[in-house]
Amino acid sequence: MISEYEIKKEICEIGRRIYNRGMVAANDGNISVKLNENEFLCTPTGVSKGFMTPDYICKVDKDGKVIQANGSFKPSSEIKMHMRVYKERPDVVSVVHAHPMYATGFAIAGIPLTQPIMPEAVITLGCVPIAEYGTPSTEEIPDAVSKYLPYYDAVLLENHGALTYADSLLSAYHKMESVEFYAQLLFIAKQIGGPQELSEAQVQRLYEIRRQFGMTGKHPADLCQNLKDGKKSCHSCGGHADKSADTGELVSEITKRVIEQLGLK
Repeated sequence: MISEYEIKKEICEIGRRIYNRGMVAANDGNISVKLNENEFLCTPTGVSKGFMTPDYICKVDKDGKVIQANGSFKPSSEIKMHMRVYKERPDVVSVVHAHPMYATGFAIAGIPLTQPIMPEAVITLGCVPIAEYGTPSTEEIPDAVSKYLPYYDAVLLENHGALTYADSLLSAYHKMESVEFYAQLLFIAKQIGGPQELSEAQVQRLYEIRRQFGMTGKHPADLCQNLKDGKKSCHSCGGHADKSADTGELVSEITKRVIEQLGLK
């Protein structure tokens, strides 16, 4: 079993990654990991996520109260948002919040990432809605995010950034990368004539591939909130996935299957 110290080191490494990739500036962003039902590690407030060491990392309980913190370090001011995710998504082990340039640009423009433009994004994310604006460090953001938690593993925060969560720290970070890559590709496509979207039939085939692989997390392939509300679905919705698998280990195989299914070889 991985030690608490090793998890702290991993948090620091992910912090460096999001900082070096320009997903945060200065002291922005926050990361947390669930240790057990009442203990969580999280990044401190007021420090650059690119220059942390394990002794920076704080430990809090399920209410966000400090269990352990070194020196003047205090838990992230956004810890309420993280705790809401853990409370409403028992399957989640890690939460990552950042301000990736393109994804945040869409969040500021009020444009959700719902266009099916590439197979990997459709399979991994499905779509990424926008949670209504809330004042940072208050219950407003957790309340805004709450209604999307049962259906998605990534959410844009209006005029704020992006939030991703998964069953491991690395998977939560990879989802953040995927959101930003999706947003960047969509932005580029819009500049050169507009994206050519996948058809409904193609999206359905991709959703079926996701179900066949039993990928973990929540996804529109399981249930689309828009459809549930009687609105037009983000893409299209199918059955319910009930298997489990490590999505990180499936990426290369999924890509291969997607290419074969779409006849792109």
